Order: sequence, then C-alpha cells, then structure tokens
Amino acid sequence: MQITNNSKSGSFRGMLAAACIALSASVTGFAADASANTLVAVPHSGLRILDPIITTAHIVRNHGYMIYDTLLALDADFKVQPQMASYTVSDDGLTYTFILRDGLKWHDGAPVTAEDCIASIERWGKRDTSGQVLFDKLESLTANGEKEFVFKLKEPFSYLPETLAKPSSVVPFMMPKRIAATPADTAITEFIGSGPFRFVTEEYQPGVKSVYEKFADYVPRSEAPSWLAGGKVVKVDRVEWTAMPDAQTAMNAIQSGEIDYLEAPPIDLLPLVEGNDELTVKRLSPLGSQTMGRMNFLYPPFDNKKIRQAALKAMNQKDVLDAFIGNPEYYTICGAFFGCGTPFESSAGSESLTGSGDVEGAKALLKEAGYDGTPVVILQPTDVTTTKAQPVVAANALRAAGFTVELQPMDWQTVVTRRASQKPIAEGGWNMFFTNWIVPEIMTPLNNPMLNGRGKNGFFGWATDEKMEALRAKYIAAKTAQEQKAAADELQAHAMDEVSYVPLGQYNVPSVWRNVLTGPLESPVPVFWNIEKTED
Repeated sequence: MQITNNSKSGSFRGMLAAACIALSASVTGFAADASANTLVAVPHSGLRILDPIITTAHIVRNHGYMIYDTLLALDADFKVQPQMASYTVSDDGLTYTFILRDGLKWHDGAPVTAEDCIASIERWGKRDTSGQVLFDKLESLTANGEKEFVFKLKEPFSYLPETLAKPSSVVPFMMPKRIAATPADTAITEFIGSGPFRFVTEEYQPGVKSVYEKFADYVPRSEAPSWLAGGKVVKVDRVEWTAMPDAQTAMNAIQSGEIDYLEAPPIDLLPLVEGNDELTVKRLSPLGSQTMGRMNFLYPPFDNKKIRQAALKAMNQKDVLDAFIGNPEYYTICGAFFGCGTPFESSAGSESLTGSGDVEGAKALLKEAGYDGTPVVILQPTDVTTTKAQPVVAANALRAAGFTVELQPMDWQTVVTRRASQKPIAEGGWNMFFTNWIVPEIMTPLNNPMLNGRGKNGFFGWATDEKMEALRAKYIAAKTAQEQKAAADELQAHAMDEVSYVPLGQYNVPSVWRNVLTGPLESPVPVFWNIEKTED
C-alpha cells in the first residue's frame, strides 16, 4: 500500500499563492468484470441534479467537469492558464479580448462560438458570487465574429481572469447558446458540452448511476496536464459512477476489485484498507475542506440576529469534528471563515466555537431575544458520510441551549434540491443545513459563496447585508496585500457578529483506489482525464 500526503505551493495573486494547496484528486475506474477501458468509481454522493450552474453541490460540479469545459483554468502553481480561449488586456485594464482556440466542438457536432460563450457567462454571472461582482463592473460583453468576444469594463477589475478560472462552485462552464439561454433559476434539460467526455443520457439513473463516454472529437491542449489546466487527454472509453450509500459495502467493493476508486471513505473504516497492497490511500491537500452550518435568514427564528448568535454559542467544533471525523489526525479546529493556513486566516469572534461552546451565553441570548420556541427545522442527509453527523450534533447542542429542533431526514440530493427553496417553513422550507467546501473555494472575500449580502440573489440562506457587500468591495479595491488582509479581517469580524454562517472546522479525508490505475492527477476536484486502467 502507498500512503502519501503531497502538496504544492505557487503564486496565485501574490498572497494566495503561498496558501492554496492541491486538493482532492485522482479518479479512477472499476468493476472486476469491466474492460480495462471502463473506469467505475463510487463518488461521495449520488447524482440527481445535472445543472452545475443552479447549485454549488460538489457532485454536480464534478459532473460538470466531465462534460463541459472552461475558458481559463488554474494550474498546479495556481496560475491562470488558457483552456478554451486565450485573452489579451488593454493598457488601461478596461478591455479583455478572448479568442477561442481551434477545434472546439459541442457534443452534437456544432462548433463552439463566441455567442455560446457569452450566453454561458451571462447565465453563470447571475448565480455565482464572484460572477455577480464581475457583472457589477461590466459595461458590455459582445461578440466580434465567430471566435472572438470582448469584455468592456466600467472600471478596472484585475480579478477577471481568476474569476473565469475559478476551480469550484460555481464554475463558469461553457454551454451551447440554446441551453445557456435557460433562465438562471431554472434547471437545464439538455446536457451538451464540449468537454472530454459526453454524458450518456439514456443510461442515467438519478441518484444511482451516471455514465460518461470519451468524446472522440475533443481536441486536448498540447500542454501537459496540471490541476485543471493543460491537456485533458482521455485514456479510457467509458467512466461509470455508481452510488453506494452504505460505507461498509463500498469498502468491501474496493477491496474485492468490484470498484477501482472510492472518493470519500469514512475515516473509521480506513484501517480496513490500509493493509491492502493492491490499494493506494492518499491525501492530496493539507488544507482540505471546511465543514459549516448555514441558516435561513428569511424566516423565524434565524431572521433574528441574537437568535443566530445564540445558535453559534451553543455549538463547538470539537464535538462536531469528533462525531464527523473522529481521528484528530484528519481534522483541525479552525475558526477562520477563510480557512486556516491561508493568507486571510483570522480567529476573530470564534472563541466559543473553537473552545467548548457557551451554552449559558446561548440561553441568555435566547431569553434576551424573546425566543418563543419556534422550531428550528434542520435538513439531515442520511446517505453521505461527509454530511451525516453534523446535523445530529448541532441539534443536540441547540436543544441543550433551549431551542426546539426538528431534524428532517432525507438523502443528500433532496437536501440540495430543498435548500434552494425560499418558501416558508410550513410550505417545505428550512431553517438550517450543513455542507462542506474545499478550502480554495472559500479562502477569499471574493470567492467565498456564503459571504454574500445580496439577499435573494445570494447563496442559499439569502442574507441581506449591505455592510458585507461594502467590505467585499473594499477587499476588491485594495492595492496591497496589507490592505487586502485588513479588509478580510474586518469581514471576518463582521460575518462572525452577523453569524453569516457557522464554520465548524477543517478536515482532510483521503481517497482510496486500486493500483490498476495510473496517471491520476492532483486537482482541486476529482478528474478522470490522464488516467489509464490496466487489467488486474
């Protein structure tokens, strides 16, 4: 067995460079009876939603990388690289001209055009936190022929390339214009991309099985693959994702050779595979992920700031992480909204979270706020190992502080669907849910989706917070690293006071795969290009 823990650092906008670290990784294949040209993997969740723009769910993002492509991408040195397009910038920083590379086709055979990309960017910009900022600064976005399009800005926005190269939620994937014309709050119904795999719609079983075939007309870039940049060379004919909600079943399957890759094994079961010489167990990022709880600001009781503060005081990270991960080797107590080990790390306001909680303080705040026993409805996923424990631990902590709590069990894909509802609780709404983020997608005030004060146009929970938006603008306008850090520190203190969300610590879960696989890449998301599978 091979056990490794690799990381790289590079330069990504100066300060960020030192802190971003390669995260999750290789993906694989499987099935003992499958040919060497078929990879079968067990992802962290079943796939029920297929539109990667309307949700931040990682399983949907991973699906997006299979069939769609991006204009730009980050490499392993955290530098922006051309992917579908290259670009130039005018001397005044107000005009960005993009030119599509040759050979780009949609899976239905049509050529990729500038108009397709414009429609895709416009739809994405309505949903993504950083995309919304980009469009605030945009004067126009127009096509100049079939392969060229131009951003004209009202004021310089040097983050534009990084915004289009963002590796995770919400990724600006390119789609045909007819599909991208779908309203941003409505799920697409056709799944045509220009990426290295095509989606086999006729074999799709929601929540159970997803199938991808090599796209024969995909022309990879000539550069070596690096993170999400470079050549996406597909070396298998077919990739299958199969859901295995039962962790023990999945562990048995990876050992027996029924599957080749297990994305997120439970930590307590890792001893079952650590002695198997046919398997690799690998952690790819010391930064890992952040787990967190998000409240709904639209309805009681969490429309009341003091009640949100009481909930935060009631909880503590150690209890959550002990139940969720168990082994302290794989988790870190961390009160930083932007993650620990990052340039913008700050512990301001997190004392109770990183300590043992403050139940008496929570009780006092509930009394002061006049809490009337309104139930807190918590969405409780039961089928994903990385989100099962948090709601249960939080519910117990809230009850100890005097909250009335209703846990509502459901599968994760139902959580992903339901959390998008802005309806009142009595009509199928919710008060709180828990999820996880890879650290690179929450480590700056620009890209952290939860630190968005745009109300119903923001992230699920829909906080309206003008001061937060002003602090994000202050960060974006900062001219030096010191000014950026000062703005981020202000935002940390403000967000903790408002309880924009509850950061519950960092963790790092290794993946497991069979050694019949070669060529898996370090990446912030699981990717399937560059991987070969040999016969057992």
